[in-house]
Amino acid sequence: MPKLFNISRAWLWIAHFLLTPSPCRLLPWKPFSSDSLAPRERGIDMGSCKFSTFSFLCLIIILIVVSGEESPQLVKDRISLLSFGSGIVLDPEGALESWNSSSNHVCLWTGVKCDNASDHVTQLDLSGLSLHGRISPVLANLSSLLVLDLSRNFFEGHIPAELGYLFRLRQLGLSWNLLGGNIPEELGFLHQLEYLDLGSNKLAGDIPAPLFCNGSSSLEYMDLSNNSLTGKIPLKNECELSALRFLLLWSNRLVGRVPRALSKSINLKWLDLESNMLTGELPSEIIRKMPKLQFLYLSYNDFVSHDGNTNLEPFFASLVNSSDLQELELAGNNLRGEIPSIIGDLSVNFLQIHLDENLLYGSIPPHISNLVNLTLLNLSSNLLNGTIPLELCLMEKLERVYLSNNSLSGEIPAALANISHLGLLDLSKNKLTGPVPDSFANLSQLRRLLLHENQLSGTIPPSLGQGVNLEILDLSRNEISGIIPSEVAGLRSLKLYLNLSSNHLHGPLPLELSTMDMVLAIDLSSNNLSGSIPPQLGSCIALEHLNLSGNVLEGLLPATIGQLPYLKELDVSSNQLSGKIPQSLEASPTLKHLNFSFNKFSGNASNKGAFSSLTIDSFLGNEGLCGEIKGMPICQRKHAHHSFILPVLLSLFATTILCIFAYPLALSSRFRRKSVIFNRGDLEDVDTETKDLKHPRVSHRQLIEATGGFSSSSLIGADDSNPTDDSVSFSSTDGLLCGSVGYIAPGSSLHGWIKSHYPHKLKPIVDQTVLRFAPSSMPVHYSKIWSDVILELVELGLICTQNNPSTRPSMLDVANEMGSLKQYLSSPPNPADCRTYPEASA
Repeated sequence: MPKLFNISRAWLWIAHFLLTPSPCRLLPWKPFSSDSLAPRERGIDMGSCKFSTFSFLCLIIILIVVSGEESPQLVKDRISLLSFGSGIVLDPEGALESWNSSSNHVCLWTGVKCDNASDHVTQLDLSGLSLHGRISPVLANLSSLLVLDLSRNFFEGHIPAELGYLFRLRQLGLSWNLLGGNIPEELGFLHQLEYLDLGSNKLAGDIPAPLFCNGSSSLEYMDLSNNSLTGKIPLKNECELSALRFLLLWSNRLVGRVPRALSKSINLKWLDLESNMLTGELPSEIIRKMPKLQFLYLSYNDFVSHDGNTNLEPFFASLVNSSDLQELELAGNNLRGEIPSIIGDLSVNFLQIHLDENLLYGSIPPHISNLVNLTLLNLSSNLLNGTIPLELCLMEKLERVYLSNNSLSGEIPAALANISHLGLLDLSKNKLTGPVPDSFANLSQLRRLLLHENQLSGTIPPSLGQGVNLEILDLSRNEISGIIPSEVAGLRSLKLYLNLSSNHLHGPLPLELSTMDMVLAIDLSSNNLSGSIPPQLGSCIALEHLNLSGNVLEGLLPATIGQLPYLKELDVSSNQLSGKIPQSLEASPTLKHLNFSFNKFSGNASNKGAFSSLTIDSFLGNEGLCGEIKGMPICQRKHAHHSFILPVLLSLFATTILCIFAYPLALSSRFRRKSVIFNRGDLEDVDTETKDLKHPRVSHRQLIEATGGFSSSSLIGADDSNPTDDSVSFSSTDGLLCGSVGYIAPGSSLHGWIKSHYPHKLKPIVDQTVLRFAPSSMPVHYSKIWSDVILELVELGLICTQNNPSTRPSMLDVANEMGSLKQYLSSPPNPADCRTYPEASA
């Protein structure tokens, strides 16, 4: 019976849904077409809201649904949610899986909450689910919705104006999406709205006036920040946002003055107008009436101080009544004047003050030390002068101090080490003198010490090596001298960079630098560092930038530098480094910027790999470098005397292998000089036939007599027409032309074999080959030398590969020939000593 009752209620609700006006304007019902069985569409026209045939079919399905536990009102909300869900094109986390089952109660769907008393959906929170799609205006049918939060997703398109019909809505969050276009004026009709967050989208145009004037008087939170909104802040004098506690309009393009009507928002705690184009004097009278103000951000606008931009005291006086004030940011304006002493009368709860990037002048007032709870003080990038007040050292809760880019002078107070919580100290770009205080070793929490671009002198305190939490140490561009202390070089805690450049440091690079396995950048340039670059620097595996330029480093550039896996920039210019540039640098996949200029590098500089994008500027001042870089000398081919060394050595190796493996170690070889037999420890000479057959070295006079005055007939293959020549010269190669010759005696077996087997047409082929491949600059006598060297190797190879072991030379003979050839190649003959060589024999 209850099920039948619910079904009846469902049909009644269908009629009510189709006929009762809603925020969507109903179109007249049209009956079935006379010429078609298909029903005509019934539309609900609400701009982009249209109730189609598909939606109508969804209503029929409610017969199944209402047979369960959902009321007709919840069924209506279910259909509206399903219609909204159809506009979501991507759900990467599967957050809406529960929406796809008809058996799940709508109040149990992800992000959905209901009011049991009224049987309505009251909350839709799908924030942070990475949903992609568009916001459907059908959400306006969720008439009892109190909370709508779709923030931190990827919704595109416009904000539906129909959301202005959610009259009961109290919280609307659409921040961190990709929404564009204008803010709908209809949102100003949400009179019960307490929370509005449209920040971090792509919204443009002017802020609609109803949002400030006709909107909810109970609005407590408004965030329109990080968009591209233009125009003035539309808060008229007759308007009042008395309940407003948070107003965030930062990072837009708003212009004009801060509206006076904002002073009526006496409950305001957080006012952020940073990064706009607002003008006029600092809003002292408005701020004076905000006693509950805790956070005031007015940085990066075009505000000026009072009295023609000369007086900051009225503004700071207006802050004295704000007893809860914790943070004040006025950076990046055009503020002029001195920092007034009244700054010390501000709230004791003051935590942070940013006055940087202005035109403030004068000294730092000692009264600032009254802000005993201050954790951050930023006075950088002004025109401040004088010394660092000792009173500053009494602010024991300071964690970050920025005084850089001013004209502060005098010495750095050693008492700054009393600020035990200090984690960042930036005194760079001033005129400070004297030494770096030893007492900084007591700053156990110090992470960043920036003292660059001053006039500091003395040495680097080794005690800085006790800074176990130090991540950045920058002492560059000072007058510091001495060596780099090993204690400082061994700071393993450094994670960002070590910069000691542009000082007067000398001595070698400490090996302890290699222990910095987390540092990203090391800059030791423009000093007087000497010695070699330790290969151990390759242990700095996180290093991305290394600059050692402008020193007197010498020796080789270690190949380990090129093996650093993340190295992007390397500058070793203006040193005295020598040798070849390591190939590991060329092969590095990460290197983008290199500078080797003004050293003593030599060899071939490639234009491949990491060097492909380099220009001649990276290699200037290295006279020994050549290569294919545009503007660099092209590498010349080596002299002919050396160009043939490789093939000759290969021939030597091949000949040796042939002789070793072809010769069977026969005991009765006719050509070996001796055969030594190890038998019971005795040595016996078993070959007397060749006992006296030796290849003694002869004098030059004996050489002339033996060769008939270097007659061409005495050279192997020199006279192909006389195969019956009585003597053939078998050179021991170190005397092929001019040195000692091992002479093959007439009548010997080797002499006879060569006479009968020597290929007389081989020499012309060898000569032609030498002339073909030899450089044109090779002298004539070298071509003759190499022709005969190759010919000699061919002869020896042919003899060594005979089938009959009795016709092969002994290993001792081969060894002698190889040794002679090696000696000959190491000291080739002088052409003047070879003048008796017959030209015709070449």
